Amino acid sequence: MRIQVLTLFPDMLTPVIGDSILGRAREKGLLDIETFDIRSFAANKHKKTDDYPFGGGAGMVLTPQPVFDALDSLGTDGKRLVYMSPRGRLLNQELVTELAHEETLLLLCGHYEGLDQRVTDHFGFEEISVGDYILTGGEIPAMVLIDAVTRVLPEALGNPRAHDEESICSGLLEYPQYTRPGAFRGMDAPEVLLSGDHKRIRLWKFEESLKLTMDRRPDLFDRFLERRDSLDKDEKRILERLLAE
Repeated sequence: MRIQVLTLFPDMLTPVIGDSILGRAREKGLLDIETFDIRSFAANKHKKTDDYPFGGGAGMVLTPQPVFDALDSLGTDGKRLVYMSPRGRLLNQELVTELAHEETLLLLCGHYEGLDQRVTDHFGFEEISVGDYILTGGEIPAMVLIDAVTRVLPEALGNPRAHDEESICSGLLEYPQYTRPGAFRGMDAPEVLLSGDHKRIRLWKFEESLKLTMDRRPDLFDRFLERRDSLDKDEKRILERLLAE
């Protein structure tokens, strides 16, 4: 997969895309990430990329010229164009999986008070948001999107089952995790996890995930109930008991 990022601050992305899972995915050839500095495409003498908005308003707006020239230079054919924006479609796991099937993503990071609308209108950018809050620019949202998409790519994770068991991917929040030592400062790890009984462990994890999701994310839990018919008899029994309680 290829990801191109247009930004005023390419150095912000460098540490993230070079480390951990993203770094290993690039080393394996699963992912190619390129960053491009919008400022380098500015035609004016001082490489200025922002100006005051027509009609007044607080802050500055990213001007169209450098972005148009950057996109003309890179080309947009065959690429999925995404503008990171709080006005956009909310990023969730379903959208992440959809994006992971694209051959090339081109991410545009706005800054200041936004971007001249003619850019998104002319090139047909879709807008994607990472949440209902405002950030200084699109770089952090772009990093969130890149990280989430990379984890979906085949072979990106060391354990191929890890992605399916994580929160949200399974449809439920992830169960609590414990590691050595079994006893620490008067607190013991759950006995079932040390039992070696794989069925009991699996059902314990399922029940804990259900409890957490019911308590913290009732919206996810309601969606999970819609596919309760896919559960096995033991899982259904646990679900029915918790619902009754």
